[in-house]
This record gives sequence, C-alpha cells and structure tokens, in this order.
Amino acid sequence: MENPVYVLRMPPGRRSCAVFSSPHSGAEYPPAFLRRSSLTPLQIRSSEDAFVDELFAAAPGAGAPLLAARVPRACIDLNRAADDLDPALIAGASRRYLNARVAAGLGVIPRVVGEGRAIMQGKLTLAEAERRIRDCWHPYHDRLRTLLAEARALHGMAILVDCHSMPHDALNATPAVRGRRPDIILGDRFGAACQRWLVDAATDLFAAQGFRVARNALFAGGYITQAYGRPAQGVQAMQIEIDRALYMDETRIERLPGFDEVAARIGEVAVGLAALEPRRLPVAAE
Repeated sequence: MENPVYVLRMPPGRRSCAVFSSPHSGAEYPPAFLRRSSLTPLQIRSSEDAFVDELFAAAPGAGAPLLAARVPRACIDLNRAADDLDPALIAGASRRYLNARVAAGLGVIPRVVGEGRAIMQGKLTLAEAERRIRDCWHPYHDRLRTLLAEARALHGMAILVDCHSMPHDALNATPAVRGRRPDIILGDRFGAACQRWLVDAATDLFAAQGFRVARNALFAGGYITQAYGRPAQGVQAMQIEIDRALYMDETRIERLPGFDEVAARIGEVAVGLAALEPRRLPVAAE
C-alpha cells in the first residue's frame, strides 16, 4: 500500500504483534526543494537512513507490517514532535519551547543535515512549515498509530520496532563492546519505552547473527520511541540503530558489495522479533 508520504508493506496475515517503522529511509526529494537547497544532491542525503527499509524487508513475510517513509528527513523529520519548530529557520515560530535538538537545527523541519551543513539560505514561512506537517507528518503518524492499535487489539500487546542507521563516525563516542565499537545500539529510553525482556531478546537475536550490541549509549531513542512506548498500556517501543559502514558507502550513499549478506542477517533478526510472543503485564500485589 502506497501514498505520497510512506510505503506500507502489509503481511498476508497479522500473526505478529510487531510493527516495524523506518521513518528516515525516505529518498523522494521534491524538485522545488532541491532547487532551493544550497547543498549538493549527495550532501542533502547525508542524514537519510538510506536502505534501512530494505534491511528489514523480511518483516512482512514474518507477519508484521513494515511502514517506511517516502518523504526525506531533510524535508521533514518524522522522528520529531510536530511542534518542534525552529525559529532560526521558520519565520514566526515561537522560541518558548526551544529544546536542544531544535536549537541544533534538528527540529521537525531540519535546518541542517549531517556535519551541521545548512540545507538552505533564508527562512521558511510558518504557513509552509505547517503545510509540510499537515501533509507529511500527520499521515505517517496516523498510520503508525492505527497499526499499533490493530496489533494491540489482535494480540493484546504491540511491539514497535523503530528502525534507524547511524554514521560510523558517531560510534567514536560510544563505549566499546568486547574491545570494539558496537554494530548495533538498542534504545529503550532507559527502560521507559519497553520492558527489559524485549531488549534482552533483541540483543540475543543480533548477537546470534554476529553483531556487537550496546544499549542506550549513544542513542536511547527519539520522539517515536518516547511518544509511543507505553509498556503499562501494552505498547512496547524499541529503537534500533545500525552502523551504516556495515552495509553502505557513506560518502557515495551506495550499497556495499556485502549488502545482501548483511541484509540477510538483519532479516533473520526481524523474523525473530516478529515471532516474539505478547507478554502479560505483571499483576501488582494486593
């Protein structure tokens, strides 16, 4: 199922309680947006989670929907709150609720891409910002909410797997795993977005495929993990960050020769996550 904002790949049957989301894999840049940008076509793609939706393509075959953005992150960041407006980019945006990410140019409509490069000169009107949010942000999140509600109604619990990639250089700031930098970082908002059994299961699945796994450092989860992770209400949310250097040339934004092998290994993880059984919430003592 497709629309201008996202691609939704539905399974033949909803036998899994999992929902996979790839909000940063979009790569369909409007020509007018590119004309206004001061960056080269490759520079503007530097904040994309390129090919991440392909890495998790096995999910629908395992019974879980896969929702993937078509709109690019440089146009609108679906992993930010709809009101994260950057007054340095958007004329008329309030400075009242400015947070660190927005101040860094990483609001719902980004001012910069990778390495802090400005996307455009000048400002957007508030009307243009609101149009992007109305036409892109809300349809994606409306669909995601519906998928999670359906999973919870069918299975008693929903597991949201929020799929991302990270620049290899970002790993220089992470703690070592068995003497080396991790390949995968799982984020659960330090236990707030999902119960520990889910992160433990994901860790075991990735480790079985030969990946080194860390938790919450450097990435503990963004807006989607925070907004949707409600374990007490039957929605578990976990963010997955994958080292881009494992499968792509980050400079050229091209798949490496070993892409299919890495995708097959991550596909096995996706199948394992989709197979996880819903768990009943513990009953509080009287």
